[in-house]
Amino acid sequence: MAALVYASRAPDCPFEIVLVASNDPEAQGLEFARAEGIATFGHSHKGMMRVEFDAILDAEIRKAGAEYVALAGYMRLLSPEFVSGWAGRMLNIHPSLLPKYKGLHTHERALEAGDTHGGCSVHVVTAELDDGPVLGQTRVAILPGDTADTLAARVLIAEHQLYARTLADYVRRGVSIDRHELHFQ
Repeated sequence: MAALVYASRAPDCPFEIVLVASNDPEAQGLEFARAEGIATFGHSHKGMMRVEFDAILDAEIRKAGAEYVALAGYMRLLSPEFVSGWAGRMLNIHPSLLPKYKGLHTHERALEAGDTHGGCSVHVVTAELDDGPVLGQTRVAILPGDTADTLAARVLIAEHQLYARTLADYVRRGVSIDRHELHFQ
């Protein structure tokens, strides 16, 4: 999220961050955003139905005037209603070379499989976990002696660069939604 905030400050960046939201009111990202002068919304999902919480989240995002949603560190599955409401306008970063290793423990799985590369992918969010169209990827070599932590640290560097660049390209192209199909302008 911080990488997106700092990228948004470049004079030629086509996006701005209008809200940082979290399902954890104590999330460090909210403190960071407030310090950077960005509006925040933090609300616990505990004790709420997923669709109920997502409706509150959706209302706050729309109230902030957002045209796109960029997930960054959001580790909670979103309701189909939320996802469909942002169809074609919500992106996510995932720490693997999708379609490989959807879900959690991606670095461990790449190492166990004996892969020569890990990496990261930016994709359009759909109702299926880590399954939307891939917009960009960066391969990261797996070095002899790598652990999940050492690989994750290098992949994180790639994520910070890839996400900002891919989001900017996506926003520049413009997206309109027609019958759940993506159309680029």
